[in-house]
Amino acid sequence: MNLEQRINLLGELGDYCLSQTPPWVSAQHRAHAENGWFTPEFIQLAVRQIATEYLQRDKLSQWADSYSLPATNPSPRTIGLTMAGNIPLVGFHDFLSIFIAGHRQWIKPSSRDNVLIRHLVQQLEKYDPQVASLVTFPERLTGADAYIATGSNNSARYFDYYFGKYPHIIRRNRTSVAILTGEESRDDLDRLADDVYQYFGLGCRNVTKLYVPENYDFLSLLEAFRRYNYLGDLSKYKHNYDYQLTLLILNKKYYMTNESILLLEADSPFSPISVLHYEYYRPGENPLPFLIGHQDIQCVVGQGHTPFGQAQHPGLADYADGVDTLQFLSSL
Repeated sequence: MNLEQRINLLGELGDYCLSQTPPWVSAQHRAHAENGWFTPEFIQLAVRQIATEYLQRDKLSQWADSYSLPATNPSPRTIGLTMAGNIPLVGFHDFLSIFIAGHRQWIKPSSRDNVLIRHLVQQLEKYDPQVASLVTFPERLTGADAYIATGSNNSARYFDYYFGKYPHIIRRNRTSVAILTGEESRDDLDRLADDVYQYFGLGCRNVTKLYVPENYDFLSLLEAFRRYNYLGDLSKYKHNYDYQLTLLILNKKYYMTNESILLLEADSPFSPISVLHYEYYRPGENPLPFLIGHQDIQCVVGQGHTPFGQAQHPGLADYADGVDTLQFLSSL
């Protein structure tokens, strides 16, 4: 299968993702049934992002051309791919990178996100049976030529132990932050709400901490965030909110809330579900130099950085952890 064939197949898959064919709709329902955090709204959000930003023939061609990928991979390798499961299809970009590079891949999906990726691979096999020899789902990944693995800091230690002697990319916990100036419009704050609330804040590109100027007035922000108050009707999210609120009250911590999120001043860029950390900076200070290259920060949202509302809309060249996956695969 040459590069042009692979791009055309992926383009067909993009059209399929945007369709409402019964098997695809059924697969999304099953994914939600198996993981309550994968709501229909957020599954569809992830699918639209993949279809419109990743699975467009012209974008795929430009991406491949920028690496001078050959029409046919002269020495395909077998890549062991371990996927995370924090948000729907979070490992799709890795799958896509391996496929476009012309390598074989053995996929180990997360038990929390096992339905959607298998269904999409099966759909590719229907378009071209050759896909079955390129993409498989074995029980074990032993014997691959290289590995890409994404998980928590704890699981990354195991990945290092098992895969460290092979060419590899191993990813750990990451999160994203936003820098506010106090001059943001209501539209900016509405879009920031997407960066915070989408996928319940479980993605590495979700904003989990704000840097705000001293004497920042949080009232407009909390009001703008109210459009996501409906998440409080979902039991899994509400349980986390109530639990975190109870802890803050018992520990006599100062907090602010709009009934769907808890604002807490804290140093850590990581915050629990339903909590958003913040930290003040003084006039003339710039927190950006500290954040650029910080091992825990995936992206920075704000004026002059990732635009408000775009944190969960990466392009093909927006690689997780800043590690160029396609360059890694091309150099094997």
